[in-house]
Amino acid sequence: MDSAVGFCVLGCLLLSSVLLAEQEVENLSGLSPNPDKDIFVVRENGTTCLMAEFAVRFLIPYDVLALNGIDLITEQASLALPRGARIEGSCGSTEAELHISWVNNAYTLRIYFTKEKRTMGSDGKAKETEIWKMSKVQLVYNTSDTTHFINAYNPGKHTASTHRLSALVTPGGRSYVCAAQQTLTLISSDHQKGITIYMSDIQIQPFDIKSDFVFSERKKDSCTPPPLTSQPHKPTPLTPLPTHTCLHCRFPVFPSMRTNQNHTAQHASLYTRTISAHNTVDLYID
Repeated sequence: MDSAVGFCVLGCLLLSSVLLAEQEVENLSGLSPNPDKDIFVVRENGTTCLMAEFAVRFLIPYDVLALNGIDLITEQASLALPRGARIEGSCGSTEAELHISWVNNAYTLRIYFTKEKRTMGSDGKAKETEIWKMSKVQLVYNTSDTTHFINAYNPGKHTASTHRLSALVTPGGRSYVCAAQQTLTLISSDHQKGITIYMSDIQIQPFDIKSDFVFSERKKDSCTPPPLTSQPHKPTPLTPLPTHTCLHCRFPVFPSMRTNQNHTAQHASLYTRTISAHNTVDLYID
């Protein structure tokens, strides 16, 4: 009996230590000079095991009742992640999570990471390489929040998730860095509405952090836009700008986005550079 009690006590202590490790988190967003950028740290056994810095905004469609009292129309709620959000997290050898909640749990952003090995060929030889990636993003939101969802029809909590996500793919032991805007699309399970998440000024590392509060070496060229041609096509009255250039572009073009364009260049050059600023190489949904 004493042995059984001893094992029970030991098991409870181990479980308690794991739970405490998962809750050892810090929101350091107040240290960022950028008011839109958040900094989150997860620590386990007194050691930093996950770090994430990014600015994020959400565009969420919701239903409102039309003036005729019969039809439903769609409105868009735009909101940002506020300072002072509550965070939870967990670290593991191959899986890690970051949960961010705000407005009394009206909103919860959950980000999941996985580490895996991939076999890559080089010079006819197969080589096993370790990588980590963002494998799932989920957003829980409450349209009862009248600050952002004005006159929402049938208000309540909703959940939106990515599908088969493989994003920010990075070699093991390195951090992902990207200043340019990245876009994720989540689908609401109940209303099948597409929620858009815009992330920028990103630096994330969910595994293999060697020094406390210090990111490891960044992934080389994490999100560098592809090089531009030296002599872009210049339109003439007989050759108008092609209107099909962005048929498959998945990102909206914002006036405020950062580009490296020469302001004296022709319109075609400006257009090409604007599209290039939204890199899609490292962020995709299967």
